[in-house]
Amino acid sequence: MAAQHDIMEHLASRLKDTRKSKGLSLDAVAKLSGVSRSMLSQIERGESSPTVATLWNLTQALQVDFAGLLDGSAAAESPIEAVVRADRTPTIDGKGDGCRIRILSPPQEAGQHEVYDIRFETAGALVSDPHRPGCKEDLTVYEGRVSVATDGVSETLAAGDTVRYAADRPHAIHAVDGPARVLLIVHNS
Repeated sequence: MAAQHDIMEHLASRLKDTRKSKGLSLDAVAKLSGVSRSMLSQIERGESSPTVATLWNLTQALQVDFAGLLDGSAAAESPIEAVVRADRTPTIDGKGDGCRIRILSPPQEAGQHEVYDIRFETAGALVSDPHRPGCKEDLTVYEGRVSVATDGVSETLAAGDTVRYAADRPHAIHAVDGPARVLLIVHNS
C-alpha cells in the first residue's frame, strides 16, 4: 500500500511540474485534456487517483509520454513544445453570428498576442466592441470573401488578401456572398 501511495504522490508531483514547465494553468490543461479543472487539481494534490483514460488525456494535453510521468523525464525539453489536435482545439462559443472561432494561440498568450481561425457561414458576422487602446488586428482570408469594417471604413477582401486595422474602436467582420474562413491575429499593445 505504501508503494502505491508513493507512486501516486510522484505522479501528482510530475503532472504539476510538467504543467508548470509548459506555462499552462489548470484551466488551460482542463480545456486541452477534457479533464475538469477540479479533478485535475485533486490529482495534482494527490487527493484522487486518475483512471488510465484520464491519464491518457492528460499526457496528450501536456505532450508527454505516459512512462515519462513515472520515470521523471516528463518535463524534459523537446523542440516541439505542444501539439493540439484539431478535435481538442479550444473554441469560443456564443460570440458572433454564424461563425465558429477556434483559438490557435497558447493559453498563456491570451491578452497579448492571440491567433484565431474563424469560419463563417453564409451571412455570418463577428461584431466586436473596442479592444484595448493601440490594439491592432491582422486578418488573412483563406476561403471566400469578407468585409472588414472599423470606425466607419470598410474593405472587402478575397482569398489570399490580408488587412491590418485598428481594433481599439468598434469593428466587424462579415462573410460576403457565402461562407468564408479567415486567420485573425490580435496584437494587444
